[in-house]
Amino acid sequence: MKRIYSLILFAIISMGSFAQGWPANYSGVMLQGFYWDSYEQSNWNTLTAQADELSQFFDLIWVTNSGKTSDWHYNKRNTMGYDPCFWLDHNSCWGTESELRNMISTFKSKGTGIIEDVVINHKNGFGNWVYFPNESVTGTVTNKTYSLTWDNTNYTQICSNDEANTNAASGVKGKIKGNADTGDNFDGYRDLDHTNATTQANVNTYLDYLLNELGYAGFRYDMVKGFSASYVGQYNKQANPTFSVGEYWDGNKSKVVSWINGTKKNGVIQSAAFDFPMKYNINAAFNNGNWSDLDKDCLANDNNYSRYSVSFVDNHDTGRYNDNGKAPVYGYVEAANAYILAMPGTPCIWMYHWMKHKGTIKKLILARKAAGITNQSNILKSEAQSNGFVLQVEGSNGNVLLLLGTTTGVSTNGYKLAVEGEGFKYYVSTSVDISAISSIADSPYTFTMPSFCIVNSGERCAFFEVPSAWNATYIYCWNWDKTANYTKSEWPGKQCTLVGTNNGNKVYKWTMDASDKHSANGSNAGIIFNAGDKKPQTGDMPFVNGGYYSIEGIQSTAFIPTGISHTETTSYPINSTTYNLSGQRVGKNYKGIVIRNGKKIMQ
Repeated sequence: MKRIYSLILFAIISMGSFAQGWPANYSGVMLQGFYWDSYEQSNWNTLTAQADELSQFFDLIWVTNSGKTSDWHYNKRNTMGYDPCFWLDHNSCWGTESELRNMISTFKSKGTGIIEDVVINHKNGFGNWVYFPNESVTGTVTNKTYSLTWDNTNYTQICSNDEANTNAASGVKGKIKGNADTGDNFDGYRDLDHTNATTQANVNTYLDYLLNELGYAGFRYDMVKGFSASYVGQYNKQANPTFSVGEYWDGNKSKVVSWINGTKKNGVIQSAAFDFPMKYNINAAFNNGNWSDLDKDCLANDNNYSRYSVSFVDNHDTGRYNDNGKAPVYGYVEAANAYILAMPGTPCIWMYHWMKHKGTIKKLILARKAAGITNQSNILKSEAQSNGFVLQVEGSNGNVLLLLGTTTGVSTNGYKLAVEGEGFKYYVSTSVDISAISSIADSPYTFTMPSFCIVNSGERCAFFEVPSAWNATYIYCWNWDKTANYTKSEWPGKQCTLVGTNNGNKVYKWTMDASDKHSANGSNAGIIFNAGDKKPQTGDMPFVNGGYYSIEGIQSTAFIPTGISHTETTSYPINSTTYNLSGQRVGKNYKGIVIRNGKKIMQ
């Protein structure tokens, strides 16, 4: 019955009855079906093979730009598609056009729409900096002829302030006759002049081909800071997609709202936007424990704009852990996903998180949908505590109560626990039917601490698995909270000790000595590992005493294995494997409640 309803709803949406940027009261959840360099995991055949599973949880799947690139044409080199060349040839590194059409139609038959990554801010040349291929294709579905023409003589469709007009290496220095860019310049490829009538006609043809010939459900516009929002409005008014979301990468809510309003045509908003303000609020809360940041302004907590909020924890750009310029969530990933799956807006789950935390995310999606949370649901309570956060949201079938971190004094009367994980508890009203959740296999992300990672009684410490790319001679730790610095208070901090290797990488341990603690007055808390001054370093990560960290953040957040019985005071041999209640292996001198031989005991 659930799938029949979804198919009917999708058919109604496909007719464009809700097409005003993003549907009102939309209850769908989106998947970003790729991460950086996920060529094997995200090709069309691989995604199609997962259609039965993915369509049960996701109403939309955003995929990479499917057009053929210049690199793929000449040497079959994989690229992520942000170097677009062809708009009507969709035989790419992700698969053939036939495989693409099959993927789109397969998901559509199951009630899931595919969102295309539309890159029209810039374009890559074909063989040189500025030559764009003219294209003409007759559609097999529409029987229409789709044609694109480009001015490869005076280059009037390239912005005059593009770097090709000032760089002698381009071969056309001073010869580009387009108008000035209407947005930010994008170095690397040619910025398209959207004031040009032929460029506009080409974009209209391209979007028509994507929607009506290939069967895409909508668009994700890349790099929309690069051209005026009015053109997204103009193109969408012509194409009439039900789903459109722009990547306006800015943490300032007023700027994102201004872009959304800038897409209006005849007073009607034509596109949603990714909720980057919410993303940075999430980082502050889950990386640094600044729970009050979850109350800061974003699209999702604004009744006027939550409809146009596409929320996310991380994506292919922000989640690139080896790129210090990006901004991943380094800890409590499941809790962060629980947050966006409780809030108004349309949640977009990143494929990398889905792969590592699939069981929990499945349950959270089912709980959200069972409660009837939509992109315009009302927030009943949003309250930060010193070590946690309380969120209560009204759904059409009941309410959601989400407890994040460590909360106190919160009544759960009238609620039942639907899903719980590291750092969160997701409740729904007792009247909500969550029986579907019981069928989901419990597959939490787990991590086994190396046997050489020993935490001694009373010790403040942490472990770090150094990425081989660092090629570091020394590793340092920088650890702090709102009251003190625990690593000498002088950058780069306290030098760590090599304790072993794991996954072929060196593992270092940091331990605090009494003299390392210095009083401080900070605004947040966290831990950083680094290779010394002007060398690679991690981002700010949440600190857990005895935690095991990699470049991706804290790894030792797995639950204690099941099968633990009542607490005992019986003594066991000291050479038995022993863990504390956070899951770290501890030494024989550790005092307190531990897990040994599958039992909770006091030693």
